[in-house]
Amino acid sequence: MKLEFQLNGKAVQTEIQADTLLLDLVRSLGCLSVKRGCETSNCGLCTVMVEGKPVLSCSVLAARVQGKRVFTLEGLQEEAEEAGRYLAQEGGEQCGYCSPGFLMNVLAMERELTDPDEDQIKEYLAGNLCRCSGYMSQLRAVKKYLNRKGEKGC
Repeated sequence: MKLEFQLNGKAVQTEIQADTLLLDLVRSLGCLSVKRGCETSNCGLCTVMVEGKPVLSCSVLAARVQGKRVFTLEGLQEEAEEAGRYLAQEGGEQCGYCSPGFLMNVLAMERELTDPDEDQIKEYLAGNLCRCSGYMSQLRAVKKYLNRKGEKGC
């Protein structure tokens, strides 16, 4: 079946099988930040943004993005690098395997929530699993990142 959508701001026209997962499609198109983890929609490694909302690409058929805008970390490099610096400063990036999906959710949260409190941040990021950290460094980093505009000199 023919599929047309935007990937990271560029028009894509491709042929897919009806059962192609969005995860497999974006990886085949060179977006290797999107990773396969649990394959049960529980780890967050495969997070992409579809029309500005975070989506677990391992559980979405590629056909569902017909005519839509899809972003991966490759298309949000500048924002991701800034958020990633906060993670690194707090020791929250560890091995980095989960970082792309985690960063996608942080960027989506920044767009969706206004001045979230700690409980809202925890709830928003509950679907991102990390085996390296104790989550506290990630939480500190996210709080600092979301509050960066209020900081002097940043």
